[in-house]
Amino acid sequence: MGDMDPHIFAVAEEAYKQMARDERNQSIIVSGESGAGKTVSAKYAMRYFATVSGSASEANVEEKVLASNPIMEAIGNAKTTRNDNSSRFGKYIEIGFDNRYRIIGANMRTYLLEKSRVVFQADEERNYHIFYQLCASSHLPEFKTLKLSNANDFLYTRQGRSPVIDGVDDTKELCTTRNAFTLLGINESYQMGLFQVLAAILHLGNVEIKDRDSDSSLIPPNNRHLTAFCDLVGVTYQDMAQWLCHRKLKTATETYIKPLPRLQATNARDALSKHIYAKLFNWIVEHVNKALITNVKQHSFIGVLDIYGFETFEINSFEQFCINYANEKLQQQFNMHVFKLEQEEYMKEQIPWTLIDFYDNQPCINLIEAKMGILDLLDEECKMPKGTDDSWAQKLYNTHLKTCSLFEKPRMSNRAFIIQHFADKVEYQCEGFLEKNKDTVNEEQINVLKASKFDLLVELFQDEEKATSPTGQVPGTGGRTRLSIKPDKGRDKSSKEHKKTVGCQFRNSLQMLMETLNATTPHYVRCIKPNDFKLAFSFDPKRAVQQLRACGVLETIRISAAGFPSRWTYQEFFSRYRVLMKQKDVLPDKKLTCKNVLEKLVQDQDKYQFGKTKIFFRAGQVAYLEKLRADKLRAACIRIQKTIRCWLARKKYLRKRSAAITIQRFTRGYQARCLAKFMRRTQAATIIQKYQRMYVERKRYRQKHTSHISLQNKYMIIQKHIRGWLARCWYKRCLYSIVYLQCCIRRMRARRELKKLKIEARSVEHFKKLNKGMENKIMQLQRKIDEQNKENRSISERLIGLENSYSTESERMRSELSRLRGVEEDAKNKSNQVVSLQDELERLRKELSATQQEKKTIEDWAQTYRDEMEKMVSELKDQNGMLKTEKDDLNRLIQEQSQQMTEKMARAIAEETQQLETDLNEERSRYQNLLTEHLRLEEKYDDLKEEMALSSNVSKPGHRRTDSTHSSNESEYTYNSEYAELEEGSRAAEDVTRGIDTSLTLKLQKRLTELEQEKQSLRNELENKEEQFQRTRNVKIPNRPPFIVTITLSVFTSQRQELESENKKLKHDLAEMRQSLLGDAATGAGAPGSPAYKVLLDQLNASCEELEVRKEEVLILRSQLVSQKEAMHHKETMTEPSVFVEDVSKLKDADELKQAYIGLKDTNRSAAPDFHKLNEDGELWLVNQGLKETIRLLEHQLQTQRRSYDNEVEALRGELQNVKEENNRQQQLLAQNLQLPPEARIEASLQHEITRLTNENLVRYITHTQIRTHDLMEQLEKQDRTIRKLKKQLKVYSKRIGEMGAGQTEGQTSPGQMVDEPIHPVNIPRREKDFQGMLEYKKEDELKLVKNLILELKPRGVAVNLIPGLPAYILFMCLRHADYVNDDQKVRTLLTSTINSIKKILKKRGDDFETVSFWLANTCRFLHCLKQYSGDEAFMKHNTSRQNEHSLSNFDLAEYRQVISDLAIQIYQQLIKCMENILQPMIVSGMLEHETIQGVSGVKPTGLRKRTSSIADEGTYTLDSILRQLSAFHSTMCQHGTDPELIKQVVKQQFYIIGAVTLNNLLLRKDMCSWSKGMQIRYNVSQLEEWLRDKGLMTCGAKETLEPLIQAAQLLQVKKKTDEDAEAICSMCQALTTAQIVKVLNLYTPVNEFEERVSVAFIRTIQTRLRDRCESPQLLMDTKMIYPVTFPFNPSSLALETIQIPSSLNLGFLTRV
Repeated sequence: MGDMDPHIFAVAEEAYKQMARDERNQSIIVSGESGAGKTVSAKYAMRYFATVSGSASEANVEEKVLASNPIMEAIGNAKTTRNDNSSRFGKYIEIGFDNRYRIIGANMRTYLLEKSRVVFQADEERNYHIFYQLCASSHLPEFKTLKLSNANDFLYTRQGRSPVIDGVDDTKELCTTRNAFTLLGINESYQMGLFQVLAAILHLGNVEIKDRDSDSSLIPPNNRHLTAFCDLVGVTYQDMAQWLCHRKLKTATETYIKPLPRLQATNARDALSKHIYAKLFNWIVEHVNKALITNVKQHSFIGVLDIYGFETFEINSFEQFCINYANEKLQQQFNMHVFKLEQEEYMKEQIPWTLIDFYDNQPCINLIEAKMGILDLLDEECKMPKGTDDSWAQKLYNTHLKTCSLFEKPRMSNRAFIIQHFADKVEYQCEGFLEKNKDTVNEEQINVLKASKFDLLVELFQDEEKATSPTGQVPGTGGRTRLSIKPDKGRDKSSKEHKKTVGCQFRNSLQMLMETLNATTPHYVRCIKPNDFKLAFSFDPKRAVQQLRACGVLETIRISAAGFPSRWTYQEFFSRYRVLMKQKDVLPDKKLTCKNVLEKLVQDQDKYQFGKTKIFFRAGQVAYLEKLRADKLRAACIRIQKTIRCWLARKKYLRKRSAAITIQRFTRGYQARCLAKFMRRTQAATIIQKYQRMYVERKRYRQKHTSHISLQNKYMIIQKHIRGWLARCWYKRCLYSIVYLQCCIRRMRARRELKKLKIEARSVEHFKKLNKGMENKIMQLQRKIDEQNKENRSISERLIGLENSYSTESERMRSELSRLRGVEEDAKNKSNQVVSLQDELERLRKELSATQQEKKTIEDWAQTYRDEMEKMVSELKDQNGMLKTEKDDLNRLIQEQSQQMTEKMARAIAEETQQLETDLNEERSRYQNLLTEHLRLEEKYDDLKEEMALSSNVSKPGHRRTDSTHSSNESEYTYNSEYAELEEGSRAAEDVTRGIDTSLTLKLQKRLTELEQEKQSLRNELENKEEQFQRTRNVKIPNRPPFIVTITLSVFTSQRQELESENKKLKHDLAEMRQSLLGDAATGAGAPGSPAYKVLLDQLNASCEELEVRKEEVLILRSQLVSQKEAMHHKETMTEPSVFVEDVSKLKDADELKQAYIGLKDTNRSAAPDFHKLNEDGELWLVNQGLKETIRLLEHQLQTQRRSYDNEVEALRGELQNVKEENNRQQQLLAQNLQLPPEARIEASLQHEITRLTNENLVRYITHTQIRTHDLMEQLEKQDRTIRKLKKQLKVYSKRIGEMGAGQTEGQTSPGQMVDEPIHPVNIPRREKDFQGMLEYKKEDELKLVKNLILELKPRGVAVNLIPGLPAYILFMCLRHADYVNDDQKVRTLLTSTINSIKKILKKRGDDFETVSFWLANTCRFLHCLKQYSGDEAFMKHNTSRQNEHSLSNFDLAEYRQVISDLAIQIYQQLIKCMENILQPMIVSGMLEHETIQGVSGVKPTGLRKRTSSIADEGTYTLDSILRQLSAFHSTMCQHGTDPELIKQVVKQQFYIIGAVTLNNLLLRKDMCSWSKGMQIRYNVSQLEEWLRDKGLMTCGAKETLEPLIQAAQLLQVKKKTDEDAEAICSMCQALTTAQIVKVLNLYTPVNEFEERVSVAFIRTIQTRLRDRCESPQLLMDTKMIYPVTFPFNPSSLALETIQIPSSLNLGFLTRV
């Protein structure tokens, strides 16, 4: 049998023969995957031994051995997804034999029962068979007491949703199990006890535990299943219900009982169920071993090991770790045995052989079981008081990650580890390792079970006192435990010594198994599973190879192939290959014959070796010999077959020929008769068909004719109805549009009305009404206080009168008592006169008795009065105490209410602040969008103007353009006005409607129309100008007298006088307001409606109106001054005279002066005077100088008055704000007082009034002091400014006088004369050692400055070699010098040239990221410098004293700051577009298409890992490409000195673009919606988050922009079957819209057989749950959306005087000042 194909009986026979022949114990090791046939193979091996050996006694021991199989299968086997009868434990059965090799008994050892299956089963799996057998047999009479029913009624048997196995009858299986119990000597009573415990476990699983609160739970009373459990196991209901929901905690001195939350209580219930089942399993195994044991001495044994094979799943836990650890040990034993035997045989046969090494898995075993190995660290962590799976994982990483190559850490998890086993890498999840290793159960629950009245249950737990619980409690009567203050320390110590973890127990039992196997001769049975689908006659080669690799067979074959895997004895070789020998080759010596034949057949002698008794062949040689033998036999067979087949074919042919001739004769006669009959019938049928076809065609024609007529009628009816339906639809659409327009108009009007109502609600009259009500209530409260005081005074006066009368009466009684005592003494002295005074004595006695009676009466009355007074005093004290208590309670209540109000106000303020921030961001975004649109339209407008100018220049070459400076100023003024109009328009548009798309579209259309009209008007104007220019060249206008100087001086004089009068008026108004506010506070000066309040409001409104008027006048004046200076400065370009016909002396009104200015401006623009004739004597230059000085003085006075006016307005606003705050405080106090009772209300009102008066007095004093101090400081500052101003003007005048003298001298010198020294002395300033941080340049060098610093500057060289923001610092230092010399034209032209040059360079090189980033950083730095040195206190907080000295002193550049801020916004948006163009091609390829985690997207069999190269294809982008590009962006911005807050906003926008583009492509591509792609996206997002963490940008909000993409990836990975899954998806995907979620579910595509498509019902469930969401129906994200940008103020610590200008910038014409 051993020579046949592999069979289990052959292995069993070999083991049996070797046991008998070698007198050595044998072992059969059966291994393989679940469902491969291990259990069946072990059963067949045991059946073979029972059959061939027989029994040594009449007890039929072999039947008992076989009977143990049904019992162990019932309690240890279960249905899984891979096997319907899977063994969930390992077992080793030793079958004992006597000296005659007959079975005498057996012993069984089990390993690692899967207890978790008792309480949980996955889909398509079952619990252990015994539970379903009991439920299927619940109808039997003997099982009625168990209270069982269908398996679907119990939690522990219905979780897998597969209670029935096809082809298996659980009722019959239970009968087989019961018969096996009977055969092994377990009687009926014990069997019913076992079934009773099993039924109790099922009832315990159905016990429902509910939440009492968040930290405790309870079991409802009279729980049916708990009652059944207690009845079956014999315990009390109260004890079990108590300890299922509570646990006992022990400290050093006390013991506590702690309630358990519902989740912990449920886990404790399941742990108890698992523990009971494990005890029952061990009890059955123990009794089976007792039944199989014998008293006969055992001579030898054969062990059958049915052990689990190597396992690897998607989620591997503690069970898979122990299983693979056992397989490592078995594989080591297998290697040592097989390879050792192989090489020993080579030595025995004495063939040439060198010992070879084979794979040794000892390092992997050491990693698991050695000191500080995985099991040691696990046991150590279990001993820690607060040990967790995470801390254990960290210990593993710290211990083995860098020291052991077989231990690895997953890239995407911190709670898992990877071990390189001999078969494959396995990733283990750390979750649950500690809990499963501890295998703890609540001690009190065990004590309750120990106190049971059920004997079998007590027998199950009789060993718990030694090793079950760490507390060591002994159960008392009734199942209750007594709480002791001092626990038994000795028992705790003993329990800790005996308690072992599951890992320790498994390691010890595995060590014993290895010792047993090493002491025996092993035989191996490797069970191979043909497929994973439980199909018959289906073989999967890949799965087979995978299993062969896992069990080490391929390794064995590899090593065996290196030697001589095939061998024959000489006799066997001669017998088999005799056919290859010739007769002459056969010799008497068979060994010599075999050698001769092999030398002829196999030429290479290294392919075989001759041993003492055997011939050894290399791999493939036996196959070659078999081929030769088969060819020889095939040739002989063919020759024999040829002869036999020839004889048979000849004989068959002769028989067939004879039969064929006979059949042909009869057949031909029959065919002739049939032919005649057929011809007759054919003719008759033809005639019948002719008439039949005629009838059918006629009938068909009539039907078609009738149907055609009816169809025409139906077509007409259908057309009629469809046309009517279309007309109705058109009418409904029109009606809906009209109604919608009406709704929009009505909504607009309603919003306007609401805005008006809100303004009215915030008006002064509203506050007046509220304050009137408050005054009335305060007066009422004051009257109540007076009444209470009066009542208290009357009560106190009455009490004082009663005390006085009581004291007077007491004194009188004392005096009477003393008098009576004197009378009594006199009577005693006169006792000798008894006879004479007897009558008097009697009388006196009577008087004395009467007096005593009266005295007693008085004393009783006094005592009664005293008691009443004491009682009254005590009652008053009690009442006073009660009042104090009530007062304290009310104060506490007031404090609580105030605290609640404070918290409520804080929450409301926080919510309002958040809402305001949201509104601010929306307004900012809307403003920036409008600004972008405005800039785009402006660019288009400029392009149209350039085209028009270019066309005019080409057509008329004689045309001359106006001055660039003049045009730039006009464009700037136009830009500011258009910006103001645009801002007002945006606010109006927001009030009308919120729909930005519609309003923006209409605005763009309107703007486009205006541009077209403007273009046409410009063309017309250009033609008129050209005609006028041609006429003026031919016609000369006579000179008119110049009135420029006279008009200007008159205007300046009147304007200055008007401003001075207004200043005096404002000061007078301010004095009146201060006097009214500082008046008598008791008269309610600060209350609404008072005279001071009215004066304050009137003055404030008048001031605001006057301020607006003055602003307009100042703007007009400044523009006129600029126009006059430009006209004077560019006198050479003006060739025609100007005409002035009005007399300035006639203009007295301010409006007439304005009209004069406007006319002057128009005249200057329309025609230019001839300044060459006007300046013949040089007086025009002198007039110009005087005009400039006058303008500077006026501007200085105007700025001074404006600052003083602004300060006064701010002070008035602060006082108004204080009045409002006081009003609000009074309202709050009044509301609180109204809630108090009358007594506490009076006291609180008094306290509030005292506090208010104190605060008012204090505020008055402080305000008065502050006003005086402020006035003094203002005067001091004015004097300082005047001194500095005069010094600067003196310096400027001296310098200009020196230049004027030098110019006159130069003008008087002839061209050929050499001048060595100037005629007039020049004032040369001394060079200062300390620089002022300013750069001086000449006006003609301005273009060179802009060209070298902006237009021709290369950002790369500046970013690498120079300090960040150097161009901005240089420009600001030049601007400071222009401010220092008070040259407004220089300031204006420098700022205008800078802005236009930056726009030009961005327009030219807007696609270069470095250029855009460089100028964004410099523009922001320039803006920060303007703020930092503006002189505003808000921006000067972080400045040094030196930096404050560098502040701008003459000009307020707030308007230019807004223009530069808008320019920065434009640059930022261009930067975002540039980055988007760079990132756009990378995103889809890097985030979706590229496979960052290799092998995830491919379709692979389970357990087989596909290893592919991680190198990306050429021309494709990877995630690393995106990260490198982001790092390049970040480093470039950091090198350019971009603000950190601005970098965060840029990174946030980058991540939004990445997330939006990725999600949109995911929603549009079906091939990307799979589980593996979701994992890929999650990994890519984690890499992006890691990049943010490395750069320190986690708080910039970029991570939140990826939330929709993260949720889409999670949606691809979660389960999508049940309603619970739908609820989880709805709660998880908050950032995705309903359309996006449904789209992903519809596009979800499985990539392997383990995944399923999402059902339509599930998608409808999702839509139903998400129906109430308020969201837009938009599917795709807006990739063009740009977040609103802000530029937080970031002052520079760099001192301006320390900045050095490198020579590489070619700015040598700049001079440091």
